[in-house]
Amino acid sequence: MATRVAARRAEGRAPARGFMADQRFFTLFAAGLAMFIVLGFAQFQLRGYANFRTAPAFLHLHGALMLSWLSLFVLQGVLISRGQVVDHRKTGWLSLGVAVAVVVVGSYTGLHAIAIGRVPPFFTPAFFLALNQLGLAAFALVVIMAVVFRRQVQWHRRLMVGSGILITEPALGRLLPMPILGQTWGELLAMAVQLGMVAVIARHDRKVLGQVHPATLTVAAVLVGTHLAVELASRLPLTATLAASIAAG
Repeated sequence: MATRVAARRAEGRAPARGFMADQRFFTLFAAGLAMFIVLGFAQFQLRGYANFRTAPAFLHLHGALMLSWLSLFVLQGVLISRGQVVDHRKTGWLSLGVAVAVVVVGSYTGLHAIAIGRVPPFFTPAFFLALNQLGLAAFALVVIMAVVFRRQVQWHRRLMVGSGILITEPALGRLLPMPILGQTWGELLAMAVQLGMVAVIARHDRKVLGQVHPATLTVAAVLVGTHLAVELASRLPLTATLAASIAAG
């Protein structure tokens, strides 16, 4: 009898196996990304570069949707860490709906910013147009991939964290000295910071799996591809013409 009790106690102290063995890393990583993004915007407000009280209603909606998605993003990791798989799946579909709204409203917000002349002075309207629209497209792509691979845990969680890394772009634009760097060097530095975040996951992959997971490499490829596409698209006459047309109303 005593032997059985001791065995059960030992089982209770046994380390988690399978994907749960390192789930804490992804949960904390997601929480760290969310805090980074929120603090990036909060410090911008505290420094007096933005005034939420006088901001248009659509900006408040955009901000509310982003906060909602980030909250669900973190909650997803917490739920799976607790073994609440059913709740994780339910909130996952809710998170997908919010992500769709983020893309739609975010796209409108970017277009309207050009229309009313609220493009950051260190960006050309063409660059801002490409950055906003292609960045949202990349975010949508990675989220869709994460949904497709939802039954393959190692793929799913890396892709979801990757979507969080992709949307650090606006926060980095408020944290980096963009007026000094300019759009090209500023975006290169932003890409380097984001790749540094991916490198943290890659390091974890090598430690736990013995090699970098293909999903991590996929996120890195999408990230680099998006930045290159933004740079190239912003130089096209068609993009400049379209941005000018939007600005002219």
